Amino acid sequence: MTEDTTVITPRGSWHLWLVGILSLLWNGFGCYDFTMTATRNADYLKPYPQEMVAYWLAMPWWMWAIWAVGVFGGLLGAIALLMRSAWAVKLFAASLLAAAVSMAINMTAADAPKMEGMEFMSAVIIGFALLQLVYAYWQSKRGVLR
Repeated sequence: MTEDTTVITPRGSWHLWLVGILSLLWNGFGCYDFTMTATRNADYLKPYPQEMVAYWLAMPWWMWAIWAVGVFGGLLGAIALLMRSAWAVKLFAASLLAAAVSMAINMTAADAPKMEGMEFMSAVIIGFALLQLVYAYWQSKRGVLR
């Protein structure tokens, strides 16, 4: 007689798909923003104040790397969440950490130009990154992510 040793994981709820798709869209836009800025797309950068664009384009490579980890880590985290992979937790954690470090540096830099609403948008970005991480961690603890 053989024993069945398959592990049964809980099914993902409807909210897994909702959070996953919203995360995919949110982080997808972050990747688009990064790509348009990194490629110096003139049409995309036109609405921003010139001193802000000049500041972004003069950032050192390591600031670009931190920004890339933030946005692409979030996108990969969303994909991992939709695939029910436990990697979502690590990727969302990396994204949150990178976003927090990047924003702390930009808010404390003496030469960083200020734009209206920047503090509010930074809080929204950090808040959403934190919510994604908490949700992925919760799903991991429930056994939904493997």
